[in-house]
Amino acid sequence: MKVVRTKEELKQIRAQYTTEIIGFVPTMGGLHEGHLSLIRRSLKECDCTFVSVFLNPTQFNNPTDLKTYPHNDEDDLRLLESVGVDVVFLPTPDEMYEKGELPPQYDLGQVAEVMEGQYRPGHFQGVVWIVSKLFRLVRPTFAYFGLKDFQQIAVIKQMVKLSPDMDVEIVPCPIVRETDGLAMSSRNNRLSEAERKSAPKIFKALEHGKSLKASGASVAEVSEQVIREIEKDPLLRVEYFSIVDGETLGAIADWHESTEPVGAITVYCGEVRLIDHIAL
Repeated sequence: MKVVRTKEELKQIRAQYTTEIIGFVPTMGGLHEGHLSLIRRSLKECDCTFVSVFLNPTQFNNPTDLKTYPHNDEDDLRLLESVGVDVVFLPTPDEMYEKGELPPQYDLGQVAEVMEGQYRPGHFQGVVWIVSKLFRLVRPTFAYFGLKDFQQIAVIKQMVKLSPDMDVEIVPCPIVRETDGLAMSSRNNRLSEAERKSAPKIFKALEHGKSLKASGASVAEVSEQVIREIEKDPLLRVEYFSIVDGETLGAIADWHESTEPVGAITVYCGEVRLIDHIAL
């Protein structure tokens, strides 16, 4: 496994791969089985797999969230070597961003304005800023992303559409869950013992919402019941629960408005912000 820390080193190594199918998994570190599932798929489907480990400051609108985001480079490198990654890019913020550099201006539209875009101003501009840099450095054939961040995938697909120089296919991969249903996330490491016991109630409520929809409940009834069920637990507070069209991410008021409705949720478990979603 080759570990590179500068853009110039990365360009030199990438130049050695002229005909290979390149897979790429961008991460912010704090690696877990969810990340490894993406990497294993890339290893299976591609000739060479690149992974970036970079805690990107421009996509955090909350400085405390950035400071407390769990990550350990040594642990991450051990994991990446154990699964057989070919190249790891491990830059610093100073390496990735020039002093005074301005973000690219993408007209991302509705997919970046709703849900996370509404509650985390500037978040998606930070995401596309770093992902566009990484795509242009790695020039992957396929880039793998977990569906836990399904809105982020929609945003990145839109960015690629707006970038004629990016010839990359975005590959969404299934959410990996703990045995009790909690979506795997680096942030789960910040949960206290009591919070960790409460967190699986998020997905349980989403599954209940899906069954309610199947039994004839309206969009409004499903939304109300999911929120009520989660907030029965004093450790859980719903920031938003949006029922949207899975393609446009526009909110729907009636099931007939979408052939692929999705329930997307963000919940504070204590002070830890957890996201999840379910196809309805």
